[in-house]
Amino acid sequence: MDSDSKPGFIERLTSLLLREPEDREQLVQILHSAYERNLMDADALTIIEGALQASETRVTDVMIPRAQMDVIDVDNPMDEIVPIVIEAAHSRFPVVDGDRDNVLGILLAKDLLRIHTEEEFNLRDWLRPAVFIPESKRLNVLLREFRVSRNHMAIVVNEYGGVAGLVTIEDVLEQIVGDIEDEYDFDEAHDNIRLDASGRYRVKARTEIEDFNAAFSTKFSDEEFDTVGGLILRHLGRMPKRNEVVDIGGLRFQVLRADSRRLYTLLIDPPKPQTGAEDTPA
Repeated sequence: MDSDSKPGFIERLTSLLLREPEDREQLVQILHSAYERNLMDADALTIIEGALQASETRVTDVMIPRAQMDVIDVDNPMDEIVPIVIEAAHSRFPVVDGDRDNVLGILLAKDLLRIHTEEEFNLRDWLRPAVFIPESKRLNVLLREFRVSRNHMAIVVNEYGGVAGLVTIEDVLEQIVGDIEDEYDFDEAHDNIRLDASGRYRVKARTEIEDFNAAFSTKFSDEEFDTVGGLILRHLGRMPKRNEVVDIGGLRFQVLRADSRRLYTLLIDPPKPQTGAEDTPA
């Protein structure tokens, strides 16, 4: 058969798209085929697949659980609120009245700069309205609501009206485009290990085992995994939750940032000094 008579990939792709894929699986196959033919890059494919998955993912799958929420009690004095905000390093905090089921509103961290100028401090006067959503809401619907309302955080409630957790617009977007680094994240590969103000070390989960061993004088093997994140996943056998603590090889790892798909940042206590050893991580 004359090769010129065979339909090219573009013609076949166009033909499939013009008659519309019969289902989502066929659409994904077309997209993967386009990627394999270098018609789109890996990032574009990931974003499209993430957007398709968002319509099938519920809020409960990506939310920060109730027990791991950083909250402020409305009766807390200013000298207790400020350390909480600095330690958590979030831009928004749910404010509760004694119980996490009783969310009064949302405090923006930037408002603390103006609150400090008030002689008569009343936290209730600075609260923004809280948005409440059900656990069953789909991420694509929530993202649309976030865009329309310009809210960045929502409180997730269960079928009984109790608080189940919270979700932010960043949590939703990261399910589509991957990790979004904010002003509290650190820079590129040279900053994978950084001493925190608390005296502990912030370590990116993608830090290679070899670099980690050199910094902390450990001897973790890299035969089964290449990164610190892989070490944690191998030890637990599952995806860890935010603020979860894991002890491995004499080091204590706290999960600082993670979502339902990926581990991002760890907080590590300084290694205990050994007799005759003076080296510490750079």
